[in-house]
Amino acid sequence: MLQEVAGSTMFHPASLDEDLMPSDIFPSVRMRRLRQTPVLRDLVRENSVTMNDLILPIFVEEGIDAPVPIDSMPGVSRIPELNLGKEIKAIAADGVKAVMLFGVSHKKDAIGSDAWKSDGLLARAIKRAKDASPSTLVIADTCFCEYTDHGHCGVLRHGCVDNDATLVNLARQAVNSAQAGADIIAPSAMMDGQVAAIREGLDDAGFVDTPIMAYSSKFASAFYGPFRAAAGCGLTGDRKAYQVDPFNGREALRESIMDEAEGADFLMVKPGLPYLDILSKIRENSLLPLVVYQVSGEYAMIKFASQAGALDEKRVVRETLGAFKRAGADLILTYFARDIARQGF
Repeated sequence: MLQEVAGSTMFHPASLDEDLMPSDIFPSVRMRRLRQTPVLRDLVRENSVTMNDLILPIFVEEGIDAPVPIDSMPGVSRIPELNLGKEIKAIAADGVKAVMLFGVSHKKDAIGSDAWKSDGLLARAIKRAKDASPSTLVIADTCFCEYTDHGHCGVLRHGCVDNDATLVNLARQAVNSAQAGADIIAPSAMMDGQVAAIREGLDDAGFVDTPIMAYSSKFASAFYGPFRAAAGCGLTGDRKAYQVDPFNGREALRESIMDEAEGADFLMVKPGLPYLDILSKIRENSLLPLVVYQVSGEYAMIKFASQAGALDEKRVVRETLGAFKRAGADLILTYFARDIARQGF
């Protein structure tokens, strides 16, 4: 029960669990003692975010001469392929240590074949990025939605994605990316067995030390809208047959457990904020490095709300990234990474 003591309210020990000692009760314990100064708050902070935790997604378009601003993602532009080396150097100089490359292809076909050609856009972009800044970690998004004329993540058969036929092509794409110099392969197609297929393909090609960052719990989310405009991958239909239902938590956990068993070196949850519960559950069930993707829709919401004067962008970004770390993420893909590198929190 509560009891009035010297003008203040305190808990009476008799009303609490027997295991809770009187020394744990206010006023003996005052939580505010550890919050009194900025230095003290920093000392007891449970989680932190540094540039070692952040990965910047970038869009590389062939056949353009100048950056193309993405209206639905203020501050983000498609980078001309020919300017990529210069841009990667500038990104590295700002303090960003890792990037994930998304190609905006002008050579789309029904199977996304440009993604596994040694002279295709993806291979060229990886080579340009690594040549420009060898110390920058280059992660190759491994999927076909940016390279197919229908916008799906694999081979279509009678209007549906053929899982097993797509696995063959994913392995080819992964090997092509590794040969071009990619440091990490990141399969995002959500095909059953994709990690095992890619691991086998990489190993057979001699890339036994190239890690796989699996988009393991990727949801069929409405938060990807701005990305599709950015990557030029308009979609016929939807991806509900192969991405996780946003209402399903156990299924998402199974996906990550299966990817780990197939040989994934990282696990990822995408999107981020709506799925903090999934992030936390995976953290409880896996010792692998855990990645979260703060996707285009999350970025756009913060940007537009900030522009409207409804939110303090810098503080909100800091708080959202802190939420990811608190839920168990080790790494965060975010379009804010370069802003953070330049301006801090």
